[in-house]
Amino acid sequence: MKHTFLKMICVVAIFATVVQAQQSAAPANKWEAEIKKFEEADRKNAPAKDVVLFTGSSSIRLWQSLAQDFPQVKVLNRGFGGSEIADSTFYVDRMIVPYQPRMILLYAGDNDIANNKTPQKVVEDYKAFVSRVRQKLPITRIAFISIKPSPARASLLESMRQANEMIKDYVSHDQSLVYIDVFSPMLGVNGKPRPELFGPDNLHMNKEGYRLWKSVIAPYLR
Repeated sequence: MKHTFLKMICVVAIFATVVQAQQSAAPANKWEAEIKKFEEADRKNAPAKDVVLFTGSSSIRLWQSLAQDFPQVKVLNRGFGGSEIADSTFYVDRMIVPYQPRMILLYAGDNDIANNKTPQKVVEDYKAFVSRVRQKLPITRIAFISIKPSPARASLLESMRQANEMIKDYVSHDQSLVYIDVFSPMLGVNGKPRPELFGPDNLHMNKEGYRLWKSVIAPYLR
């Protein structure tokens, strides 16, 4: 009887561990379908090595003119969904390492703040991303595109500003890291997000918004 009881306890404990592992992995694994699409595209047409890799959330994914905006640079767009920084970290081995990029530009943090992560947590997650990349790509430059201000998330501006400033400070101590400020030029003289840079949802950028990003980012790619 005692032996049977102990076996039941072990089974329950194992089940609880499996459930907990599945729950903790779920937030990152929800992008599995998109990552598989990238892998399938790579099998059909392998990208060149030594590219400048743009990755992160939908602001990258929706940058349809990326290659045309930087014609002198081999660029690759690997933005996916409404991802957060931790999602890019989770997929480093599959979404970043295979390309052996000479430079990575990450745009993420926007959704993190919108999903109630603190600025401190955003910075911690970015440090984890850098650490994970460094394990496999120790000499690749990593650029953080600052969290953008948008009319749809105007109430979160202060948290975004704090996260940007802390990441800027962190980056300043490492010459292989870059901070690209798109936050400041996307604010009007009134200190509010410039509505002319955004589409109908007031969250994602229009052509004017991407034209501004191009002008800010271009000098870092030369």
